[in-house]
Amino acid sequence: MSQHPSYTLAGLCAVGGVAGFARTRSIPSLVAGLSVGALYGTAGYLIQQNRDYGHETAVAASTLLGGAMIPRAIRTRKPVPVALSVISLVAGGYYVKKIIEYN
Repeated sequence: MSQHPSYTLAGLCAVGGVAGFARTRSIPSLVAGLSVGALYGTAGYLIQQNRDYGHETAVAASTLLGGAMIPRAIRTRKPVPVALSVISLVAGGYYVKKIIEYN
């Protein structure tokens, strides 16, 4: 069941990247959204298949997302960066907890 948040975040990031591109023609938004989405999707697949490093991959994706969004949220205080910052922290915490549980 722990693959579901990864798949959800994969879709959210991919759609967000496409929406950012459609709204502002921002290639970096598109590349970042699709890349982080692919990383979350890979993590979900690894977790679902009970393979090694699935939860660690999800933590890496959360770290990337948080690393990009937290400074932007602090600087702009806009709702989307703030929401993505909170989501990245919650998801990262969840997957760190899962790693600790399995070890």
